[in-house]
Amino acid sequence: MASASTGRLLGSGRSADVYEIDRAWVLRRDRQGRGDALAEGAVMEYVRGHGYPAPRVRLPDCSRTELVLERLSGPTMLRACLDGELGAEEAGAALAELLRVLHALPGRSPGTRVLHLDLHPDNVLLTADGPRVIDWTNAEDGDPGLDWGMSAMILAQVAVGPDELAGPARAMLTALLANPAGLTGEGLREARRRRAANPTMDRWELELLSDADRLIRDHLG
Repeated sequence: MASASTGRLLGSGRSADVYEIDRAWVLRRDRQGRGDALAEGAVMEYVRGHGYPAPRVRLPDCSRTELVLERLSGPTMLRACLDGELGAEEAGAALAELLRVLHALPGRSPGTRVLHLDLHPDNVLLTADGPRVIDWTNAEDGDPGLDWGMSAMILAQVAVGPDELAGPARAMLTALLANPAGLTGEGLREARRRRAANPTMDRWELELLSDADRLIRDHLG
């Protein structure tokens, strides 16, 4: 595919930049070439086709490093919490519901479900039409316990950290795990292993993994 014509840079993350195409679409371009945007777009279209709140994707215009997707307006769930527009407990409960709804969809292969594997408050946009789950880079087919473990571990790492987000993250984690039917010991162990192997994590984030794991297990009793 020829690279899509882009306008101004709208934002940058750890590994990708997002550019304006027009009022309806944006282009996310991977700077490091680690993922597969075309496969990611296919997952997004699959879950959206089953009613899940993911952005629309223009698959014919996607490639391994470029994803053309619906332009959405609204704050992230994290931003809404920081601005006092959404309570941390409400955010955690909403994340749990998004996981439950995702895992209720028919799987793409027998005995599996679609897993997001990076569902946290900065990957949910609160639009006028409701929440939209973004950044499906890590998505794969598997057991839901891993998805619950990843979301719990991400929140717990922040909750045991030193900054001002620790308190809200702890409240989100408590709400997420209020009825953790999908969380399993195996899923949590694999989530910790994957977080430890994540090349984008800083040294201090890795050092929090043991405390994060202990906090989750304390919540589970």
